[in-house]
Amino acid sequence: QVQLVESGGGLVQAGGSLRLSCAVSGRTFSSYAMGWFRQAPGKEREFVTCASRSGARTSYADSVKGRFTISRDNAKNTVYLQMNSLKPEDTAVYYCAAKSMGYHSIYNTPTESDYWGQGTQVTVSS
Repeated sequence: QVQLVESGGGLVQAGGSLRLSCAVSGRTFSSYAMGWFRQAPGKEREFVTCASRSGARTSYADSVKGRFTISRDNAKNTVYLQMNSLKPEDTAVYYCAAKSMGYHSIYNTPTESDYWGQGTQVTVSS
């Protein structure tokens, strides 16, 4: 069993920054590609970003490119999401997810995830 615990959400003004963390326990962290997804009220869960097991390969949704950065520390079993230049439309519950994949593989579909965190709320005020 794998447990994912997100932290770092909160309320921030437009243009501000937040860093989310996701601590993973229960299995070998480096066995999983790690993704961040988000879900706004009344909307479906959507892809934000993903990092391969190595961390060398990443992918971003067009809506966050150039503003968000995913990184992972395999020694600390933690994946991060640095969010800069936040906009009100970034308001959502952000979820960390893990998928067992090949070393350089990434994914972007929520239903492909093997494990999920409980989510952390990010609210951006205008």
